Amino acid sequence: MTSPTITIYVRHGGKCKSTDETSKQCRCPKHLRWTKDGKQHRVAAKVRSWAEAETKKREMEDQFSGKLVEAPKEAPKTIEEAARLFIANKVVESVGVPLIARYKRELQRLQTYCESKGVYVVGGITRELMTGYVGTWVTVYPSSYTRSKVKERLSGFLKYCFEERWLDRKPKLPNIVVDSPPTMPLNADEYDRLLAAVPVAITDPTEAIRARSLIQLMRWTGLAIRDAVTLERAEIQKTGDGYLVTTNRQKTGTHVSVPIQAQIAEEILRTPNSNPKYIFWDGVKDEENFSREWGTNFITPVFEAAEIPDVCFMKSHRLRDTFAVELLIKDVPLEDVAKLLGNTIRIAEKHYAAWVPARQNRLNALVTATWA
Repeated sequence: MTSPTITIYVRHGGKCKSTDETSKQCRCPKHLRWTKDGKQHRVAAKVRSWAEAETKKREMEDQFSGKLVEAPKEAPKTIEEAARLFIANKVVESVGVPLIARYKRELQRLQTYCESKGVYVVGGITRELMTGYVGTWVTVYPSSYTRSKVKERLSGFLKYCFEERWLDRKPKLPNIVVDSPPTMPLNADEYDRLLAAVPVAITDPTEAIRARSLIQLMRWTGLAIRDAVTLERAEIQKTGDGYLVTTNRQKTGTHVSVPIQAQIAEEILRTPNSNPKYIFWDGVKDEENFSREWGTNFITPVFEAAEIPDVCFMKSHRLRDTFAVELLIKDVPLEDVAKLLGNTIRIAEKHYAAWVPARQNRLNALVTATWA
């Protein structure tokens, strides 16, 4: 590419005695002029010294000739500044409000931890520092799945800092193994005890009604707790003699549609709530935090009051398991159960294959046939 010839010229003010546009003596504004592709271009150099104009001219010539122009070095970016810019970028990307709230909360925790270790700028973030930080998550995020999602978001922030050249390299974060909760359905007696224990564990009458509704909704639809607590009333629709719960899973976006008995649906729809649009959610709090609060403040106390053995961390998931296993032992095909749960067949196989009687009977027959 041919670099254009750039010339400096002066635009003299009314009080300047000189009229020569190449005069190097006066302090009138300097400009640059060049012709490219038959078109003349003029720009202000934004300087009054001829020597400074020469510097501007050389910088432009370097750009046109393809030479790299070294960018001026900026001051180290603080973690607080970097977090603010990262979140602003996520807003431009149209990331949802609940996810933005999680980013803000998690990056504030990161900033607090780093500052407690004497690190205030992004450039001070090291692999060793991040290993220590991730090590604090067990108490903050008891679920290994939640920790894995927080790791993904932190990794995205570090990648952004690296791409902006605030970090020399992106620190590698420790691996997080996601524990799959065991499939532990409730038997009929345990479920009856669970409902009976609601007013014992939840003494506030209104809150007890809400807890009972949530337990029944999860048991008879298989919804995960986050999907259940954010369900809209309009998503429970009357169809003939019953009702249909139709929604999209928060975790995967998968559409689910599950029939539910009229008596149970109508009890759930009568659940009191400050926000009439939703059955449980106030529509304001972060969805993830809200579902966690319900698990801690409602589900766990009821399980404990019912004296149901503590066999897994995710007690609410046992209601989802109860829905799925009940269908499977009544010979509903696994692929159909997967669809009702909003899962892929691979995930359903992983968690529920052992509960398919026909499949297990076939395996048993294969083994006993070898005895002969």
